[in-house]
Amino acid sequence: MSTEPSALRRDPRHIVVMGVSGSGKSSVGLALSQRIGLRYRDGDDLHPARNVEKMRNGQPLTDDDRWPWLDLCGQALRDASEGLILGCSALRRVYRDRLRHTSGHADLAFVYLTGPESLLQSRMQARTAHYMPPALLQSQLQTLEVPDGDENAITISIDQPVMAMVDQIVALLHLSGPPGADGKGR
Repeated sequence: MSTEPSALRRDPRHIVVMGVSGSGKSSVGLALSQRIGLRYRDGDDLHPARNVEKMRNGQPLTDDDRWPWLDLCGQALRDASEGLILGCSALRRVYRDRLRHTSGHADLAFVYLTGPESLLQSRMQARTAHYMPPALLQSQLQTLEVPDGDENAITISIDQPVMAMVDQIVALLHLSGPPGADGKGR
């Protein structure tokens, strides 16, 4: 399943791969980065230590916990003048609005990764080196606000191979690869 909003900007250079934990933001973001030549940055790496410790202890983050982190994510997007793919949950519209405002990119593109709760849960249980425990998935699903049609977002189903998802993202966002990748340059 994928959707294409009618007014989506073609070939955006600043992209947020979003969704709940276990949706594949890092895997898809890295694969997309390799395909189109934009750097990938994982928003998890920008969490303050206090946030990581809360999640590690099974405590959901509050909005007050998230605002400084979202500002760091927005700053990373703003500072990447050449473009950036950022993995960030961006669960609520107000969080996505904060990313748009802080980054200075009103036309920031969002790739919303979605799938069945059972698949998300099994992926989280299979992870060994991540601070986000499977028990917090339910709180993320309750917080999630699916992007509206006016948010410059596409929706990609995670019940398919990563490269199939990347193919859909490239097609729906009309992305071009790095200079010379298609023989045309950029």
